[in-house]
Amino acid sequence: MSAVVISGTGLYQPPHTITNDELVASFNAYVDVWNAEHAAEIEAGTRQPLTHSSSEFIEKASGIKQRYVMEKSGILDPQRMYPRLQERSDDQLSILAEIAVEAAKKALAAAGKTGVDVDAVICSCSNLQRAYPAIAIEVQNAIGAKGYGFDMNVACSAATFALEQAVNAVKNGSAKCVLVVNPEITSGHQEWKDRDCHFIFGDVATATIVERADTATSAEQWEVLGSQLATQFSNNIRNNFGYLNRSEDSDPQARDKTFRQEGRKVFKEVVPIASAHIESQLEALSIQPADVRRFWLHQANLSMNQLIVKKLIGAEVTPDVAPLILDEYANTSSAGSIIAFHLHRTDLASGDVGVICSFGAGYSVGSVVLRKR
Repeated sequence: MSAVVISGTGLYQPPHTITNDELVASFNAYVDVWNAEHAAEIEAGTRQPLTHSSSEFIEKASGIKQRYVMEKSGILDPQRMYPRLQERSDDQLSILAEIAVEAAKKALAAAGKTGVDVDAVICSCSNLQRAYPAIAIEVQNAIGAKGYGFDMNVACSAATFALEQAVNAVKNGSAKCVLVVNPEITSGHQEWKDRDCHFIFGDVATATIVERADTATSAEQWEVLGSQLATQFSNNIRNNFGYLNRSEDSDPQARDKTFRQEGRKVFKEVVPIASAHIESQLEALSIQPADVRRFWLHQANLSMNQLIVKKLIGAEVTPDVAPLILDEYANTSSAGSIIAFHLHRTDLASGDVGVICSFGAGYSVGSVVLRKR
């Protein structure tokens, strides 16, 4: 059996950025209007006032300095506070497929492939814009691929879970070359009116080519040594938006229809889960954590990533060991660890080992151990 490799990656970066200062200005304007509208209740003690945010608070809490978004004006409008996107007709390429295709083109070029070389497409992300037809099949059609495609969702771990499916497809012979795309328009499910989370997310799309090593022609290839997945149910990260909301006669604008989390609980519980997960996989592969050249981790929180890696290697963590991209991109859900891999791998030498690891809602944790060929 031929080894399985990642032979190319691609990144689509949206056209707009929102800095912390811009975000805080619009959020604080919204807070002032809201507090004025509810002044009587606030004075009577029946309602708590909203409090201002600040750039200093955001950067200290997360490490985030800015984010990329598909549309900016609606998010920064204190009367709206969510993106203003245009509906597309059924005969147009959907927006999620469009950004996935843009990332896919770059991954294909890096791998020295074209769409006809791909015989499976997996679209794996935290939010799919429709129930059917699958976005993956739309992408498959747009790039001229053959074979099959399907969508899957494991929230922030979606990319690593999809990579395992891609590797298994290549190993069992159901595909020779698999395209994994992670289009994340997280601005659509972000709660921009909540001080505790209004700064977290950004939009992006990533793509990865997984294929047999004996068909790979790219100059840079990463052999997949193993992958490991785990889930453990938790309500601490949740979004109740779905197709049954109408049948429940529930409010489509209710707070639970957008992203929400118990941030402190998530931090406390996920850090040991993720570090133990990586440690157990490395042990099974007879690799010491200290021998891992680089950790490409899910990009949710700077302190969380540093603590996970510190638990593994027993030393202070530098950007060289665990590169950070969330300062520029913010939390891009499933795409974050792939962005880190895409941007921070070319300096590694042949034989170096690295780990892609993601973790998030579910709880879910996925890790993929790679070695540069």
